[in-house]
Amino acid sequence: MTRHSIGEYAQAIRNRYEKADKEEKTKILDEFTKATGLHRKAAIRLLNRVNKPSVTRRRGRPRKYSREVVVALKTAWEAGDRVCSKRLHPFLPEMVRVLRNNGESNITVEVETQLGKISPSTIDRMLRPFRQPGRRRSFSTTRPGSLLKNSIPIRTFTDWEENRPGYLEVDTVAHCGDSVEGFYLSTLMTVDVASGWAEGNGVWGKSQERVSSAIHGIRRRFPFPIVGLDSDNGGEFINQHLFSYCQREHITFTRSRSYKKNDNCHIEQKNGNIVRRVIGYDRYSSRQSLETLNQIYYLLHLYTNFFQPVMKLVSKSRHGARVHKVYDTAKTPYQRLLNLDVLTESKKAELAADYSRLNPVKLLKQINQSLERLWTLKEQTMRLSHRINRE
Repeated sequence: MTRHSIGEYAQAIRNRYEKADKEEKTKILDEFTKATGLHRKAAIRLLNRVNKPSVTRRRGRPRKYSREVVVALKTAWEAGDRVCSKRLHPFLPEMVRVLRNNGESNITVEVETQLGKISPSTIDRMLRPFRQPGRRRSFSTTRPGSLLKNSIPIRTFTDWEENRPGYLEVDTVAHCGDSVEGFYLSTLMTVDVASGWAEGNGVWGKSQERVSSAIHGIRRRFPFPIVGLDSDNGGEFINQHLFSYCQREHITFTRSRSYKKNDNCHIEQKNGNIVRRVIGYDRYSSRQSLETLNQIYYLLHLYTNFFQPVMKLVSKSRHGARVHKVYDTAKTPYQRLLNLDVLTESKKAELAADYSRLNPVKLLKQINQSLERLWTLKEQTMRLSHRINRE
């Protein structure tokens, strides 16, 4: 007899057992224990149990944060493009203030107070149901450049002032889909090592002249002067065009060691977090795609530099097989520039005006709309290529 059947049998005879005298109870118990196989004491406890409705109790401590807090946290998290908890946590009060000023949220004072008490680990637990797995990885299209390689020093042996804004890491990302054959667009990505300020730009192909021209265009968008440039050993960077440009503009030009991708760890992180995470891995090869790509990078320039907090590695120590890393408090590149005090008064006023008029929720909507147009162009290009192949 199953446990459920025993329970139903006990419920059926419980009323008769409660009203019976001592002699009758003995007969009922004999009958019940013989049918169910229970010990006599267990049968007595079961028949004497008060028939109460079952209530499922949640194990562990009671919930500290209400449903309204979860909704408010999810709103701020999505406005921050779903950054990790350690980056979101110190920026959460500022994000709530920005959302309220732009009319994107009606977070009450009580909920805001509770949001200020949430730890990064609690943020992870509360947002776990809303997370999704990542996407596939790409392959490298870097081809080594041999020209002038001996004239450009390796950065490992060059004294870079990495705490001073103006030293950039640069790299290109190919939008070639599943094949590197034929023509395709590329993205030139740059990041300032000290502040984390990142700028991207679409490039028509990957020629030396166009990459150098894109670097010049991006340089004018940085709010501070560029004094150093570090790249990998690809031929789009190790060439006479870029070498002469850096010499003419008094920019320190260095390169990483061959086959040592971690020498450019800052730009590799931006390649994954901005280019691959937002743009994706599809193939683009039209002028319309290039224009749309640059529209997206203009919006991303505002969104990532003003509303995406980043953490910087402070120290790293090894304890046996374990490596212990210490990071500073997450801040946006804009906040870091203000703390570094490298901006002119006019540039500070210009950036402050830009920041006051920006709405992260609307920026995300504009980015998503531009991405929809870009993906449509990709689908049109794929249909055209399939039709040409059939013909």
